[in-house]
Amino acid sequence: MDNPTAQNILIIINDGPYGNERAYNALRLGMNLAKRAEAIVRVFLVGDGVACAKRNQTTPQGYYNVERMLKPILKRGEVAV
Repeated sequence: MDNPTAQNILIIINDGPYGNERAYNALRLGMNLAKRAEAIVRVFLVGDGVACAKRNQTTPQGYYNVERMLKPILKRGEVAV
């Protein structure tokens, strides 16, 4: 992660994983940015957003599993709680 030309991107998620689409949209953005070689993506989970990183989530019908959405970001970026 020591690329001098890299773009540092910080995404802060403070809403819970389900009930609205804020966490989903933030993680979707993070996943797409993490695919770029010139981007360093960091996701900071705070408040209710910490629940996004909970293992073995029971995903409500009609929602995406945000736990699975964090995994591609973890491969190329960082997630902090």
